[in-house]
Amino acid sequence: MAVEDTQPLISHLIELRKRLLNCIIAVFVIFLALIYFANDIYHIVAEPLIRQMPAGATMIATEVASPFFTPIKLTIIVSVFLAVPVILYQVWAFIAPALYRHERKLVMPLLFSSTLLFYVGVAFAYFIVFPLAFGFFAKTAPQGVQIATDITHYLDFVMTLFLAFGVAFEVPVVIVLLCWTGITTPEDLKKKRPYILVGAFVVGMLLTPPDVFSQTLLAIPMYCLFEVGVFFSRYYVGKGRKSESDSESVDEEHHTES
Repeated sequence: MAVEDTQPLISHLIELRKRLLNCIIAVFVIFLALIYFANDIYHIVAEPLIRQMPAGATMIATEVASPFFTPIKLTIIVSVFLAVPVILYQVWAFIAPALYRHERKLVMPLLFSSTLLFYVGVAFAYFIVFPLAFGFFAKTAPQGVQIATDITHYLDFVMTLFLAFGVAFEVPVVIVLLCWTGITTPEDLKKKRPYILVGAFVVGMLLTPPDVFSQTLLAIPMYCLFEVGVFFSRYYVGKGRKSESDSESVDEEHHTES
């Protein structure tokens, strides 16, 4: 009896191992394809800063191995970034058999939209925020201070901002999930619009340089994404609880019949 009980667990662990190996293989294949261009990839990421640096200023490496390991580290991160669709598909393939039909209809669009929004957030940071932020930093440097950014510190800084903006652009997905689970409703969110607007500017203040223009560039898209989330959440409100109650009633009917 105990052996029979452990068989489903073992099969799930085997399936999980298979999905994890597929993710690792996908990342490794992309990494092998990009490793030759590691320095070029770093130059692309560093371009927004290099473009704003004063004439004659350059980036520096304060550690002996930084010129080699930093581009490699970035290439690994980019490989994971590009492999996200494959990783999400493996996640979907693992959890889909355990989901109800109504849950599958919600999860797949959310996986796709969350991936797309994360990419949009990263692109927004690179093309809009970085030029403005680095231009601001370059102009506010004290007189006599030579700008020479370390390549490792720069990579850590931009990766933090990429992650912050990518997560910030997931606002519509979060709102849909909150309404679907019944934690809140679109009507309640509409009443809190003034607080959401203030909160968006607070987040913009924390994630961008201390100038009103850069804060606004993040706050306005975040608030617009909030409105998008509220609009689409009305199609999902209460469905989670309703579907759960329907599933429970079906189980009770089966139990009664047996």
